[in-house]
Amino acid sequence: MIEIFLAGGLLMWPLLACSLIVIAISAERYWTLNPAKIAPKTLLAQVWTWIKNNQLDATKLRELKQSSPLGYILSAGLSNSKHGRDIMKDSVQEAANKVIHDLERYVSTLGTIANIAPLLGLLGTVLGMIEIFNGIMLEGSGNTNVLAGGISIALYTTVAGLVVAIPATIANKYFQRRIDAIVVTMEEEAIKLIDALHSERRVDVKVV
Repeated sequence: MIEIFLAGGLLMWPLLACSLIVIAISAERYWTLNPAKIAPKTLLAQVWTWIKNNQLDATKLRELKQSSPLGYILSAGLSNSKHGRDIMKDSVQEAANKVIHDLERYVSTLGTIANIAPLLGLLGTVLGMIEIFNGIMLEGSGNTNVLAGGISIALYTTVAGLVVAIPATIANKYFQRRIDAIVVTMEEEAIKLIDALHSERRVDVKVV
C-alpha cells in the first residue's frame, strides 16, 4: 500500500490530507449533530410548565438559552414575546439562522473536497502521462510492458481521488439530511410556542 502511495507522486499527499479532513469532519459532525442534544424532546414541555406556573424569570431564560440550540431559539422568542406575534416570530427566525449556520459548519467543506479530489486525481494522472510520453520521446517505446506499467502507475492518483471523493459525497449528503431533519423539528417546536402565546388554538405539547 505504501509503495502504491509513493508511486502515485506528489499529488497523493494533498489527497491524503483531504481524506484525513473528511474523516475528522465526519467524526466531529456525527458527534455534534445529535438531535437529542440539539432539540431535546422535553424542552418545550418544560418551558410551557414554567410559563403556566409563572416561573419564567431572567435566570430561567438564561438557563434555557444555554441549554441547547433549540433552547437558544425559544429563549430569543420568549424575550420578545410581549412585543407581539410578528416580533416574536422575527426573533425566532433570526436566532434560528444563527443556529443553522452553526449546524452547517464544516459540512460545506465535505462538498468542496468531494468536488476537488477527483480533479486532483485527474491532474496527477495527466502529469504522470506527460512524464511517460516525454520518456518515450527521448528513449523510444521499446518495452511495452514498462510503458503499460507506467500508465497504470499514472492512474493511481485518479483512483485515489475517487476513493476520497465518494465517501466525502456520501458524508456531505448524510449530514445535510440530518441538519434538515433537525431544523424541521426546531421549527415545529418554535411554532408551537408562538401559537401557544399568541393564539387561542390548542397547542399539543408532547411530554415524553
